[in-house]
Amino acid sequence: MPFWNTTLHFFWREETPAVLVMVLCLAVLLFHFRKDEHKGLINTLGFFLVCLLGQFASSLMHALEFTRASEILYEVFVIGAGIAVIRLWGELLFRIVLPLVRLSLPRITEDIIVIIAYIAWGMVRLRYAGLDLGSIVATSAMMTAVVAFAMQDTLGNILGGLALQLDNSIEIGDWIKVDDISGKVVDIRWRSTLVETRNWETVVFPNSQLMKNKFLVLGRRTDQPVQWRRWVWFNVGLDTSPTKVIAVVEESILQTDIANVAKDPSPSCLLMDMDIKGYARYGMRYWLTDLTPDDPTDAAIRWHIMTALQRAGIKLAMEEKSIHITKENEKYEEVVHHREVMLRIKTLRRVELFSQMTDEELKVLAERLRYAPFAKGNIIARQGAIAHWLYIIINGEAEVYLETPGGGKRTVSNLVKGSFFGEMGMMTGAPRAASVVARTDVECYRLDKEALEELLRARPGIAEEMSHILASRRIELDSALQDIDAASAQKEISRQHGEILATIKRFFGLGSQNL
Repeated sequence: MPFWNTTLHFFWREETPAVLVMVLCLAVLLFHFRKDEHKGLINTLGFFLVCLLGQFASSLMHALEFTRASEILYEVFVIGAGIAVIRLWGELLFRIVLPLVRLSLPRITEDIIVIIAYIAWGMVRLRYAGLDLGSIVATSAMMTAVVAFAMQDTLGNILGGLALQLDNSIEIGDWIKVDDISGKVVDIRWRSTLVETRNWETVVFPNSQLMKNKFLVLGRRTDQPVQWRRWVWFNVGLDTSPTKVIAVVEESILQTDIANVAKDPSPSCLLMDMDIKGYARYGMRYWLTDLTPDDPTDAAIRWHIMTALQRAGIKLAMEEKSIHITKENEKYEEVVHHREVMLRIKTLRRVELFSQMTDEELKVLAERLRYAPFAKGNIIARQGAIAHWLYIIINGEAEVYLETPGGGKRTVSNLVKGSFFGEMGMMTGAPRAASVVARTDVECYRLDKEALEELLRARPGIAEEMSHILASRRIELDSALQDIDAASAQKEISRQHGEILATIKRFFGLGSQNL
């Protein structure tokens, strides 16, 4: 019994119950809030348990009258247990408490504070054990000088990492460019900084290299959101006015919501150069909000530029070279043209508005159709805008929606291959009653007012047929906003038929003498 009494008396101190309760509470909190770091917590608690067992073993040695050895061993394990407790407190403070109050410190700062606490705890215990700290410090200074000389590169990396963190030169999540390597900073360690590139590579930069050489932090500007300026280049012949090119491209980009393209600053098109080879060089400048999909966003911008230029009848310039071309004979060109016209006539026949026209009249319209492609997301028609064009979809899908007074959107219908819209603007000059946006890449034929005007003047009776169709289409759109029964709708069609016919006559200048 005296043996065990001596053992327990040496092991079980007054502060032991409080320390055990404190460790238990810390472990419960950390296991609850830090579910992704259970392995590290288990290791820390395992180290604490080993230190407790070491203290108990030193108590057994004390009971066996190995007094000096047991006291030294006990202090060693007390220092170890204290380090484990400090680590748990560090986890609680830096990983749970500070994030809750929206204060996040760099990992190196956390490590430094915890290490200082380790050193302070060790020195306190050594002082408590009766050791002369002065001689320890003097000896440590000499050893530090030797180690510093032998490990100057490693220390340079460590100090570099500390400096990077403390002055916020770079932060985790920043995109940086060093020489020809660019990537996202994923970790800043004592010795190195890890950067992940878009090629799924992880580049390890020694911290001393970053401190000694210049590097670019992409997309960062004081008091501004993260966004990075990008350029997309294209060439257009000098025979096209730069004012027209810039207006066409900017209108297409500004009216389209393109993923990862900032609204402020807004994208802009600039004339950058005029080459002696016969073309002007343009740059589409925009700001990228997410620096990861740089090439896909550039590709989307290029596609919108290409479709906008095609709609406007502007051709991209190609570098001229001296090559031999075998020109097809006139008969072949005639066959190709005839085939295209027949395809357009077939498309026009499916449009209700032109169902009463003769083959010859449809051929005249087919010759005047223009190809108009749109990229996904392009606004093809905007509610309230005035444009004297009719569109016929030959490929893709589009959505018709109404803009409500509160700023919302209400989908009216979906348009597919063979659908047409814009007939009211072309026939009467009325503003667009609804907006149309491309749900996919869309290919259209576009018919202008001037093309139809020739037919109406040649046979004004077409206006009578078209006005009835337009009245029916208008009532269908009104029904989307309010419930209208069939009888009321028929009366409204009859009433609006006369109004629309009169508007068509005024718009196209068809007097009574033409009827």
